[in-house]
Amino acid sequence: MDNSTTLPAGAAIAPAAEKTTSSRLKSIFSGSIGNMVEWYDWYVYAAFSLYFAKAFFPAGDTTAQLLNTAAIFAVGFLMRPIGGWLMGLYADRKGRKAALMASVLLMCAGSLVIALTPGYETIGVAAPILLVIARLLQGLSVGGEYGTSATYLSEMATKERRGFFSSFQYVTLISGQLIALAVLIILQQTLTTEQLYAWGWRVPFVIGALCAVVALYLRRGMEETTSFTKKEQETDKPKESLMRTLMRHPKELATVVGLTMGGTLAFYTYTTYMQKYLVNTVGMSISDSTTISAATLFLFMCLQPVIGALSDKIGRRPILIAFGVLGTLFTVPILSTLHTIETWWGAFFLIMAALIIVSGYTSINAVVKAELFPTEIRALGVGLPYALTVSIFGGTAEYVALWFKSAGMETGYYWYVTACIACSLLVYVFMKDTRKHSRIVTD
Repeated sequence: MDNSTTLPAGAAIAPAAEKTTSSRLKSIFSGSIGNMVEWYDWYVYAAFSLYFAKAFFPAGDTTAQLLNTAAIFAVGFLMRPIGGWLMGLYADRKGRKAALMASVLLMCAGSLVIALTPGYETIGVAAPILLVIARLLQGLSVGGEYGTSATYLSEMATKERRGFFSSFQYVTLISGQLIALAVLIILQQTLTTEQLYAWGWRVPFVIGALCAVVALYLRRGMEETTSFTKKEQETDKPKESLMRTLMRHPKELATVVGLTMGGTLAFYTYTTYMQKYLVNTVGMSISDSTTISAATLFLFMCLQPVIGALSDKIGRRPILIAFGVLGTLFTVPILSTLHTIETWWGAFFLIMAALIIVSGYTSINAVVKAELFPTEIRALGVGLPYALTVSIFGGTAEYVALWFKSAGMETGYYWYVTACIACSLLVYVFMKDTRKHSRIVTD
């Protein structure tokens, strides 16, 4: 009986050990396409909130309605630590592939709820309640997706190109956001403003739910990573719970929190919040803010593998330090100047400069976190502390920014972002370079 149960699992190791560059790319694509769909669904909420804010909340001024939608955006982040915890446990016990399939199912459900929920005028307070439920489901999904995806891509890559391959997590993450913006631009060109406010905003959520089904199908063909399959064959696997094992790595957990804090806040400031900032503060039209966001995000996406590959040559730490130094020095000048800008190109160049700086974090943060932990708790170790930090700092970015604006102290937000980046810089300075001290076992 023992031989019959262990032989198939042992046989599964052989193909994984013989992975070619082609097979790695195929597996990375299969995993990444689901990541793209999930982040499309996540960002559609932010991209279309300017249109559906009036549908889910009673009449009021624009800033008040945006505050309500931003608050629910932040509420979705509250589920991300739970998603990071549950999916991390699942990925470390049952495999990276199984957890990635489960996360895309949750995202599909959340998108359908938003697409089908009637407005406030029809069902009253039930409308925002259902919106909250949908965002909780999506938060659970994204919380589980990040840690498992980062682990999968990092384990699937070769040691020499791990920074390059893992950078595709943010390539697909940003491409999901770009697709959301592309759908917004197309709908702005094909529908009237009245139609967008009335029902057009529901279209992208329907698209997202359908794409999630396609992503689920593609993920069924993914290979499991060699690191996980080899670990499953060990006869001396730890008997204690994964959470207890995780608590034996307090330094690594603190490192994940510290290196994430400034990076995630800067990322959400210059991506999801920037579209609203250009409309609500700078005074640009919705269409101009959308095209600026799309153009800057496309170039930002192209930078990820370039900087990821650079980290394979010079190390992760120098790139993180560059982000920390430049972000600390230039956040206030960039945002202050952007506040007074009047031209499309002026806004484009300022935001692009900011995103080039942020690339020092986004391109390699996944692999840095994955390289900190041993195989048996890698997905949990990456996902849980990351999700907690993103919930506190990234998830509240829009709300905090709008709160500062409503209080008449908008520049206070600029200094808040600067302070968080400076704190992360301290972590970068004192941490080891994970490229040289990686705990990922190569095959």
